Amino acid sequence: MTYARIAGTGSALPERVISNAELAARVDTSDEWIAERTGIRQRHIAADGQTTGDLAYAAAMAALQAAGVDAKEIDLIVLGTTTPDLVFPSTACLLQHRLGANGCAAFDVNAACSGFIYALTVANQFIRAGTAKTALVIGAETLSRFLDWSDRATCVLFGDGAGAVVLKAADEPGILSSHIHADGGYKELLWNPVGVSAGFKDEPNHGLRVLMQGREVFKVAVKTLDRVVEETLEANQLDRHQLDWLIPHQANLRIIEATAKRLDMPMDRVIVTVDKHANTSAASVPLALDYAVRSGKVQRGQLLLLEAFGGGFTWGSALLRY
Repeated sequence: MTYARIAGTGSALPERVISNAELAARVDTSDEWIAERTGIRQRHIAADGQTTGDLAYAAAMAALQAAGVDAKEIDLIVLGTTTPDLVFPSTACLLQHRLGANGCAAFDVNAACSGFIYALTVANQFIRAGTAKTALVIGAETLSRFLDWSDRATCVLFGDGAGAVVLKAADEPGILSSHIHADGGYKELLWNPVGVSAGFKDEPNHGLRVLMQGREVFKVAVKTLDRVVEETLEANQLDRHQLDWLIPHQANLRIIEATAKRLDMPMDRVIVTVDKHANTSAASVPLALDYAVRSGKVQRGQLLLLEAFGGGFTWGSALLRY
């Protein structure tokens, strides 16, 4: 049986860091208010002219180096993002050419904050089916491009960044299972209300902004993540105590703690980067994974549970042996 196994990880963050204190000088908020409700202390913000593709390229190069893989070996690129460089071609296509991997399949996946889990699921299926042997999977965002910096309820929550993994076909188990879901009925709890087909608005930034009903999103996220975690464990006939690490979407520390409690997992077995990165949407899980690997926390052979929840709503999980 063929499995998709992670051969290397990488990440990239913009140089500019904005602290809670700096945001408090712009809008009616405070470091204490933000940290208490979200766990966020700072976020990285892309420089003028720095694109999602730029961050994806840096993360991809780091992952390829870690994996010892040349870009010409890649036969599939799947990039999760809600903030592509252009309407078309896809950011994955732009990245492919920049890497020198011309000719392989390359496309974007938009599942908001679940984008990396969705992209990982797609790449895993290609490798399991035997139609790809080496895949590059990325989650990359420049969410700062469509934030309303006068809205204290949303501007404090997000940041920019990218994370990547190289998957290779292997005989030994890597990705054991993944589970993805969506429910468009929750659209207006978390969304960006404009677009190419629906049209833009005669407002600042063409009406691009994040609209969110925070309390309702929190309630649905906690319940939904509970269900997908249970689904994952049942599918693999695993007891929750067999997990070595939880690597969750980094949106809100309270949501992370609620999931850890459901798993009866101590927080020192949970990877937390939300304090440093804020919510980087599709980039948050691979950023956290790369941090966990490079810091020496995650070791080869350990069992990892990745999970995410995002606008749509979308949600998903992946269980893997690193």
